[in-house]
Amino acid sequence: MASHTAFAADKADLVLGIVGTGAMGRGIAQIAAEAGITVRLADARAEAVGEARDFVAGMLARKVEKGRLDQAAADAAVARLEATDAGPEKGYAAFAGCDVVVEAVAERMEVKHAVLKGLEAAVGPDCVIATNTSSLSVTGFAAAAERPGRVAGFHFFNPVPLMKLVEVIGGVMTEAWVLDGLCALAERMGHRPVRTTDTPGFLVNHAGRAFGTEALRIVAEGVCDFAAVDRIVTGAAGFRMGPFTLMDLTGLDVSHAVMESIYHQYYEEPRFRPVQITAQRTAAGLFGRKVGRGFYAYPEGKQAWPEEPPVPSAGSRPVWISERHPEAAACLRGVLQAAGGELEQGSRPSDGALCLVTPFGEDATGAALAESLDPTRTVAVDLLFALAGRRTVMTTPVTETACRDQAHALLAADGSAVTAIQDSPGFVAQRILACIVNVGCEIAQQRIAAPDDINRAVELALGYPHGSLAFGDRLGPRRVLSILENLQAATGDPRYRPSLWLRRRALLDLPLDTPENA
Repeated sequence: MASHTAFAADKADLVLGIVGTGAMGRGIAQIAAEAGITVRLADARAEAVGEARDFVAGMLARKVEKGRLDQAAADAAVARLEATDAGPEKGYAAFAGCDVVVEAVAERMEVKHAVLKGLEAAVGPDCVIATNTSSLSVTGFAAAAERPGRVAGFHFFNPVPLMKLVEVIGGVMTEAWVLDGLCALAERMGHRPVRTTDTPGFLVNHAGRAFGTEALRIVAEGVCDFAAVDRIVTGAAGFRMGPFTLMDLTGLDVSHAVMESIYHQYYEEPRFRPVQITAQRTAAGLFGRKVGRGFYAYPEGKQAWPEEPPVPSAGSRPVWISERHPEAAACLRGVLQAAGGELEQGSRPSDGALCLVTPFGEDATGAALAESLDPTRTVAVDLLFALAGRRTVMTTPVTETACRDQAHALLAADGSAVTAIQDSPGFVAQRILACIVNVGCEIAQQRIAAPDDINRAVELALGYPHGSLAFGDRLGPRRVLSILENLQAATGDPRYRPSLWLRRRALLDLPLDTPENA
C-alpha cells in the first residue's frame, strides 16, 4: 500500500469538485468558495449548474446586504465557482486537477457507484473522493472503488452554511490521511468536523434516536398526549422544541422512514424500536407542517396548541413529603412552604394527609408501596430538574382527584406551569433524558466517536441544550443509571438496559466524557 500524508487543506490553490448541485451541493459550494477554495461544479442536469451558481451568488449578496460580508469578498467567492459540463454522459475530465471531490447526488447506491466509477477514471491517484450520504454505508459506497482507501464520508447538514458541523466518516478501508485531510478541510470552511465510524445513522442520526422514539412510547402507553410531552421537554428540560413539534417540522414521512431504517440496520436493537403510532399516521398522510396537519394542526401555517386545563383549586389537606430522596424532598418542601402548604414533619403521614413522593425511574404506584403509603392519597412529583421551569405531577391509578388537584395547585402557586400525567416509571423527562444519555454512552462504548465529538455533534446538529454525555454529567451518572435500572425492572424491556460505559463511570464516580486510558 502506498504511503500518503493528508493533502494540504490550507493551500491557496486547493480545488474542490462537487457532483450534484441540489441543496447540499450548493451549500458545500458556498462555504468552500467563501473559504478561498476553487469549486468545480457538475450535475446530471446541465442547467442545474448555472442555477446553483446563481443561487450561491444570491446568498452571498444577501450576506453583503446584512453587513456580514463585503462586496469584494462576495465577488471573489462567486468567481471561484466554475461551471463544468462534466456528468455521467461526458465523463469527469474537468475534475482531473481536483484535490477532493464530493458527491452529493441522489441517495441511491447505484447512482453513487456510477459517479464513483466516472470520477476514478478522471482524477489523480491522490485525489480524495468523499460522499455526502446521510443514510448509506460509506464502506458500501467505497466497495465499488478501485482504491477504496481514499474514499470517505463527508456528511454536511442542511442548510450547510448555518449547520456548522460535518461528520467525517471512515469506511472499513479508509486510510488515516484521508480523514485527517477532510477534518482540516472542514475547519478551513468554518465547520466543526467530528470523526465517526461507518455505522447506521453515523453519529448525529444515531445519537438522536432516543428523543422521538421514547416520546412516542410514552404516548403509546397512555401516560399523556403529544402536547404534554412537548411542553415538559421544552419547559422543564430546556429543549428548543419538543419531539412531536420536531417530527412535524421534519415531516413524519421522513422521520418514520429513518426510525425504521436505523432500527432494522441495527438488527432490531430494542433501544431504537419504533412505535406503531408513526406508521399509522404516515399511512394517513399526517406528515406535519408541510401538509397542514401532523401531531398538531397548522391553520394558516401556524402551529395550533391545544389549551391547557386551568389550575385547580387547592384543597386543605396537610401535606406529607417523603424523605426517601432527601435532596429532592428539601427542594419540594421549600416550594410548598412558599406556597402556603401545611406541611407535616413526622416520619409517617397522618390519616388523610396528601402524600408526596419524589421517585427516580419508578412510578407513583411503586413509590407509594415501597413506603407503605396509601396510594389513594399519593402523588409523585418529578424533581429531576429541581422544580425549575415546568413541573410534573403523576398519580397512581387510584389517586383521588382532590389529592392530585391540591398537589397541582400548590406547585402552580408561584406561577409555574404544571402538567399532570398518568402513572409512568420515570415520568416523562426522566425517561427521555435517561435514554438520550444511554444512547450517547453506547456510542462512546462502541468507539463510534470520541466523547467530546459526541457532545459537540449533539449540540450543533440536533440543537439539544447539552450534549448527550454532558447532559448525563449534569444530571449525575449514578442518577441516570438508577433511572434506567428502575425502568428496566418495572417494564422488563431491554430498551432500558444501561450501557456499560454509563455503568462503569457511575460506579467509579467519573464523568461520562472520561475517555479510556488506552
